[in-house]
Amino acid sequence: MTPELVPILVYVVPFLFLMSLGIFVGKTTEIRHLRDLHRREMETAHMAVSDLKTFPGLVGNEPQGILVSGEVVIATDYLKSFLAGLRKIVGGRVGSYETLVMRARREAILRMKQEALALGFNAVCNIRLDTADIGGNTTNRKIAMVAVLASGTAYRIGANHPPNKF
Repeated sequence: MTPELVPILVYVVPFLFLMSLGIFVGKTTEIRHLRDLHRREMETAHMAVSDLKTFPGLVGNEPQGILVSGEVVIATDYLKSFLAGLRKIVGGRVGSYETLVMRARREAILRMKQEALALGFNAVCNIRLDTADIGGNTTNRKIAMVAVLASGTAYRIGANHPPNKF
Protein backbone atom coordinates (compact mmCIF):
# COMPACT_ATOMS: atom_id res chain seq x y z
CA MET A 1 0.00 0.00 0.00
CA THR A 2 1.42 3.36 -0.98
CA PRO A 3 1.80 6.08 1.66
CA GLU A 4 -0.34 8.48 -0.42
CA LEU A 5 -3.27 6.07 -0.28
CA VAL A 6 -3.36 5.74 3.53
CA PRO A 7 -4.84 9.23 4.28
CA ILE A 8 -7.51 8.70 1.64
CA LEU A 9 -8.49 5.34 3.13
CA VAL A 10 -8.57 6.83 6.63
CA TYR A 11 -11.34 9.19 5.49
CA VAL A 12 -13.14 7.07 2.88
CA VAL A 13 -13.53 3.79 4.80
CA PRO A 14 -15.19 5.33 7.91
CA PHE A 15 -17.38 7.49 5.66
CA LEU A 16 -18.57 4.48 3.67
CA PHE A 17 -19.10 2.47 6.86
CA LEU A 18 -21.17 5.22 8.46
CA MET A 19 -23.20 5.74 5.27
CA SER A 20 -23.94 2.00 5.08
CA LEU A 21 -24.86 1.91 8.75
CA GLY A 22 -27.14 4.93 8.26
CA ILE A 23 -28.89 3.31 5.32
CA PHE A 24 -29.42 0.06 7.23
CA VAL A 25 -30.60 1.60 10.52
CA GLY A 26 -32.76 4.23 8.83
CA LYS A 27 -34.49 1.75 6.53
CA THR A 28 -35.01 -0.75 9.35
CA THR A 29 -36.56 1.91 11.60
CA GLU A 30 -38.82 3.15 8.82
CA ILE A 31 -40.03 -0.37 7.94
CA ARG A 32 -40.67 -1.15 11.61
CA HIS A 33 -42.71 2.07 11.98
CA LEU A 34 -44.74 1.33 8.84
CA ARG A 35 -45.55 -2.19 10.07
CA ASP A 36 -46.58 -0.84 13.47
CA LEU A 37 -48.75 1.81 11.80
CA HIS A 38 -50.48 -0.82 9.68
CA ARG A 39 -51.16 -3.04 12.70
CA ARG A 40 -52.59 -0.18 14.76
CA GLU A 41 -54.63 1.15 11.82
CA MET A 42 -56.29 -2.27 11.49
CA GLU A 43 -57.29 -2.02 15.17
CA THR A 44 -59.14 1.25 14.45
CA ALA A 45 -60.41 0.37 10.97
CA HIS A 46 -63.98 -0.04 12.25
CA MET A 47 -64.21 3.68 13.07
CA ALA A 48 -66.19 5.99 10.81
CA VAL A 49 -63.97 8.90 9.76
CA SER A 50 -64.81 11.85 7.55
CA ASP A 51 -63.71 15.34 6.66
CA LEU A 52 -67.38 16.41 6.46
CA LYS A 53 -68.48 18.90 9.11
CA THR A 54 -71.02 16.43 10.55
CA PHE A 55 -72.04 12.90 9.71
CA PRO A 56 -74.98 12.56 7.32
CA GLY A 57 -78.09 11.42 9.17
CA LEU A 58 -77.29 12.91 12.56
CA VAL A 59 -80.31 14.77 13.83
CA GLY A 60 -80.37 17.85 16.02
CA ASN A 61 -81.01 15.97 19.27
CA GLU A 62 -77.92 13.77 18.91
CA PRO A 63 -75.29 14.38 21.62
CA GLN A 64 -72.63 16.82 20.54
CA GLY A 65 -69.14 15.53 19.95
CA ILE A 66 -65.90 16.72 21.46
CA LEU A 67 -62.59 17.77 19.96
CA VAL A 68 -59.97 15.05 19.71
CA SER A 69 -56.46 15.42 18.35
CA GLY A 70 -53.27 13.56 17.62
CA GLU A 71 -49.85 15.12 17.27
CA VAL A 72 -46.56 13.74 16.02
CA VAL A 73 -43.12 15.00 15.07
CA ILE A 74 -41.07 12.72 12.84
CA ALA A 75 -37.51 13.34 11.70
CA THR A 76 -35.61 11.89 8.80
CA ASP A 77 -32.11 10.57 9.22
CA TYR A 78 -29.02 12.51 8.23
CA LEU A 79 -28.34 10.35 5.19
CA LYS A 80 -31.74 11.05 3.65
CA SER A 81 -31.32 14.75 4.37
CA PHE A 82 -27.93 14.66 2.67
CA LEU A 83 -29.33 12.89 -0.39
CA ALA A 84 -32.29 15.29 -0.52
CA GLY A 85 -29.79 18.15 -0.53
CA LEU A 86 -28.18 16.62 -3.59
CA ARG A 87 -31.63 16.31 -5.19
CA LYS A 88 -32.11 20.07 -4.76
CA ILE A 89 -29.33 20.60 -7.27
CA VAL A 90 -31.19 18.95 -10.14
CA GLY A 91 -34.78 19.19 -8.89
CA GLY A 92 -37.51 16.57 -8.91
CA ARG A 93 -39.35 14.43 -6.40
CA VAL A 94 -37.78 13.83 -3.02
CA GLY A 95 -39.22 10.43 -2.19
CA SER A 96 -37.63 10.20 1.26
CA TYR A 97 -39.40 13.39 2.34
CA GLU A 98 -42.68 12.16 0.84
CA THR A 99 -42.38 9.04 2.98
CA LEU A 100 -41.61 11.19 6.01
CA VAL A 101 -44.76 13.29 5.54
CA MET A 102 -46.91 10.21 4.82
CA ARG A 103 -45.74 8.48 8.00
CA ALA A 104 -46.35 11.61 10.08
CA ARG A 105 -49.85 12.08 8.63
CA ARG A 106 -50.84 8.46 9.25
CA GLU A 107 -49.44 8.51 12.80
CA ALA A 108 -51.26 11.76 13.71
CA ILE A 109 -54.61 10.49 12.37
CA LEU A 110 -54.13 7.20 14.19
CA ARG A 111 -53.40 8.94 17.49
CA MET A 112 -56.52 11.09 17.04
CA LYS A 113 -58.64 7.98 16.43
CA GLN A 114 -57.12 6.24 19.45
CA GLU A 115 -57.97 9.24 21.64
CA ALA A 116 -61.59 9.11 20.41
CA LEU A 117 -61.78 5.38 21.18
CA ALA A 118 -60.32 5.90 24.66
CA LEU A 119 -63.09 8.43 25.37
CA GLY A 120 -65.79 6.01 24.25
CA PHE A 121 -66.47 7.37 20.75
CA ASN A 122 -66.51 5.36 17.54
CA ALA A 123 -66.50 8.04 14.84
CA VAL A 124 -64.62 11.21 14.00
CA CYS A 125 -65.70 13.85 11.53
CA ASN A 126 -64.51 17.31 10.50
CA ILE A 127 -60.93 16.02 10.40
CA ARG A 128 -58.32 18.70 9.79
CA LEU A 129 -54.58 18.33 9.32
CA ASP A 130 -52.03 21.02 10.12
CA THR A 131 -48.36 20.63 9.31
CA ALA A 132 -45.21 22.48 10.25
CA ASP A 133 -41.63 22.22 9.07
CA ILE A 134 -39.42 21.85 12.12
CA GLY A 135 -35.91 22.11 10.83
CA GLY A 136 -35.24 21.56 7.19
CA ASN A 137 -35.74 24.55 4.91
CA THR A 138 -36.90 27.17 7.40
CA THR A 139 -33.92 26.97 9.76
CA ASN A 140 -30.21 26.35 9.55
CA ARG A 141 -30.59 22.75 10.70
CA LYS A 142 -29.67 20.02 8.26
CA ILE A 143 -32.11 17.32 9.41
CA ALA A 144 -35.69 17.65 8.16
CA MET A 145 -38.49 17.15 10.66
CA VAL A 146 -42.20 17.48 10.14
CA ALA A 147 -44.91 18.06 12.73
CA VAL A 148 -48.49 17.04 11.98
CA LEU A 149 -51.56 17.82 14.08
CA ALA A 150 -54.75 15.94 13.25
CA SER A 151 -57.94 17.18 14.88
CA GLY A 152 -61.59 16.35 14.53
CA THR A 153 -64.92 16.06 16.29
CA ALA A 154 -65.57 12.70 17.93
CA TYR A 155 -69.09 11.23 17.96
CA ARG A 156 -70.73 8.06 19.12
CA ILE A 157 -72.90 6.72 16.33
CA GLY A 158 -75.06 3.61 16.31
CA ALA A 159 -76.98 2.03 19.16
CA ASN A 160 -74.62 -0.78 20.17
CA HIS A 161 -71.76 1.25 21.59
CA PRO A 162 -70.79 1.97 25.21
CA PRO A 163 -71.51 5.42 26.62
CA ASN A 164 -68.93 8.18 26.48
CA LYS A 165 -66.33 8.24 29.25
CA PHE A 166 -66.24 12.00 29.74
